[in-house]
Amino acid sequence: MMRPNIQRPFTASPRGQRGSVAVLTMIALAAMVLMGALVLDGGHMLLNKTRLQNAVDAAALSGAKTLMMVSGTTGAATLTQSAARNTLNLNANATGNQELSTAIGGNIAGFATVELASNVYGPFSFPGPADAKYVRVSVPNYALAGFFWGIFQATSNGDAPAKAVAAIATAGPSPTSPCDLTPLMVCGDSTQYNPAAGMFFGYRFGDLQLLKTASSGSSPIGPGNFQLLNFGSGGDTVRDGLAGGINQCNIVGAQANTKPGNTVGPSIQGMNTRFGEYQGNLSAQAFPSDLVITANSPALQYNDKASPPQIEYQNMPITSTNGNLSAGSTALFDYNDWVQSSAACVSGSGSNCQSSGVFERRMLKIVIGQCSGTDSGQSSVPVLGFGCFFALQPATQKGNESQIFGQFVKNCEGDNVSGPNPSQDAGPQIIQLYKTYINGISTPSTDS
Repeated sequence: MMRPNIQRPFTASPRGQRGSVAVLTMIALAAMVLMGALVLDGGHMLLNKTRLQNAVDAAALSGAKTLMMVSGTTGAATLTQSAARNTLNLNANATGNQELSTAIGGNIAGFATVELASNVYGPFSFPGPADAKYVRVSVPNYALAGFFWGIFQATSNGDAPAKAVAAIATAGPSPTSPCDLTPLMVCGDSTQYNPAAGMFFGYRFGDLQLLKTASSGSSPIGPGNFQLLNFGSGGDTVRDGLAGGINQCNIVGAQANTKPGNTVGPSIQGMNTRFGEYQGNLSAQAFPSDLVITANSPALQYNDKASPPQIEYQNMPITSTNGNLSAGSTALFDYNDWVQSSAACVSGSGSNCQSSGVFERRMLKIVIGQCSGTDSGQSSVPVLGFGCFFALQPATQKGNESQIFGQFVKNCEGDNVSGPNPSQDAGPQIIQLYKTYINGISTPSTDS
């Protein structure tokens, strides 16, 4: 009887098996080490990228805020650059950012670039154009400690880049519907709106305007109105609102409710805190003055006997040329003078600055309404927009009358939520971050 020929499966010798396992183990260990290195270094890069981006974002916002405060003055670009760099340094010196601080090493100028532009898309440069509004801060190369990065470079035949991160941020103004409104209204004309021609509901930059009338008979809103808005009840609300203490949001197209009555005392008390004058339980702690409280002396007066009625200085009509006010041959203190003085206070080189003053307290955010001229008593007026007006002087009382004078200004600092688009209009604005484009509007940066 024949027995079947059974072949046994091939098996390596125990020594050969141990060799194979050792090779596989070494390969697995190498892969694990490489993966661990990538995880460690990748996490380190992500952490520092986030910290750097936060610092650069804050620097761009600080620079744009400073530019808003000093725009149009000598050395504005340098002041903006210094503010952005200082903010970046402060963030680098914060707890947990020791590595960033070490990388800067006292050479912030070589570490970060600060540039300015008049358009959010650029071109950006330094010192930038005279009408610059947007600030870009960039850090192109923040080198990091390698840890196991060398292993990654060795296994990639030297093609792996050096371990570093970059960041870039762009900041500037955006229109907003303000909530820190002054309870005043001026009348506008919706047909006289052409920003390209510098016309905003009938107002041009530097126009002198009566913000609160003293006589109900000459009110542009209608009989019985003195250009006050109803933000609450009674004179206390008017006082606090004119001092800046009422949070009242409005939107274009909504209705603004007028408040009848002159409310002279509360109006003066609230308004004059902006000039460092306090009455009626209002304090400097709650309502600080502006940085600059200089005003014309003697004060401007309203002549309602002239045809048409006009604001005068020493019985002479006042003219405005590019925001510069004058009466005859006498130059008056105006918005342009205040801008220069405020910028000097911000830079620390000014004189007669209020030590506890606050920037733009003399800027009033006011509703521009579509008035009919016949809205008597309490009524509702459609909101066309919001205007920025520079308060020229403290309000004064003459019998049962009080008046407030202002100059129309294209832009001022606002609050509330920013809009999605860059600023191309007049009115209150808020500083915000924008997506950074490195090639006009076509190429968004991956580092912003």
